[in-house]
Amino acid sequence: MDLFGGSTFRVLERGLDGAQLRQNAISQNIANVDTPYYKAKDVSFKETLQQAMNEPKLKAYRTNEKHLEFSTTSQGPVIETTRNTMYNHNQNNVDIDLEMAELAKNQIYYNALIDRMNGRFSSLQTVIRGGS
Repeated sequence: MDLFGGSTFRVLERGLDGAQLRQNAISQNIANVDTPYYKAKDVSFKETLQQAMNEPKLKAYRTNEKHLEFSTTSQGPVIETTRNTMYNHNQNNVDIDLEMAELAKNQIYYNALIDRMNGRFSSLQTVIRGGS
């Protein structure tokens, strides 16, 4: 029995994890805006999350307890380093304007996920209280 609608919570949790990882990468980029030879980092988690949501659900049965469990879960967010650009004379490729825009976009995304999570918990609270 899936008491809390687990698939929705898992998707929201993965989205929050990815947003937090992206926040860390953006913060590192901003902190290293003047560091010579620093290359900007980016996190691609929306594509991974979308791919995981679109995967068909496969059923597998273990015939022996010594067999490994079957899983179709993907690896998770990927941190990529952008190496093909150079914005500064010191070969640093951090664009502060782009990073600040990405920071704002990531914050909006994170807040939307939190609002959705709060909505799910509010619905559960209403059900527990008997609809009042």
